[in-house]
Amino acid sequence: MSLRSSHLFNKTMQYYWRSTRGLTMGAQGCVITEDNRILLIKHTYRPGWHFPGGGVEKNETIKSALERELHEEANIDITGEPELFAMFTNFEFFPSDHIALFIVRHWEQKSAPKPNMEIANHGFFALDTLPEDTHPSTRARIEEIINGTPPSDAW
Repeated sequence: MSLRSSHLFNKTMQYYWRSTRGLTMGAQGCVITEDNRILLIKHTYRPGWHFPGGGVEKNETIKSALERELHEEANIDITGEPELFAMFTNFEFFPSDHIALFIVRHWEQKSAPKPNMEIANHGFFALDTLPEDTHPSTRARIEEIINGTPPSDAW
C-alpha cells in the first residue's frame, strides 16, 4: 500500500469510526525517560509531533489500548503502572471524542521502531528541544504535566 493510499484509508476509517460510534475514546501516553525526555511520534497522516496513542476498541480497556498503542507505535512495553493524568474532550473534529492521557514512567524499549505506514518517525526530546512543529495541544499537555498546572478540559 502506498503512502497516499494509506493516508486515504486512514481518513476513511476515521470517518467510519466517528460516524458509527456515539462516543469515541482515545488513550495517549506521555512516556518520560529518567532524564525527563518525552517520547513524541510523527504520524504519516497528520502534521506535527504527538504523544503515541490511539482509539480504544470495542471490548478493550483504556489501559489495554494504551499498552497496545505504545507497543504498535513505538515498541514501548509498560513495566509499571501508568498514571492517569487527566481526561480531555476533543470536540473540534467529533462532538463526542474523549482522550485519556497517561504518564508512563516505567517502561522498556527493546529496539527502536522502524518507520511504517502509520509512523514516520519517533524520538525522545528534552523539554527545551521539542520539535518546532510539536502540536499545540501536545505542548500544552507537556506544560501541564511538567509545571503541575491544572489540566484544561479540552485537548
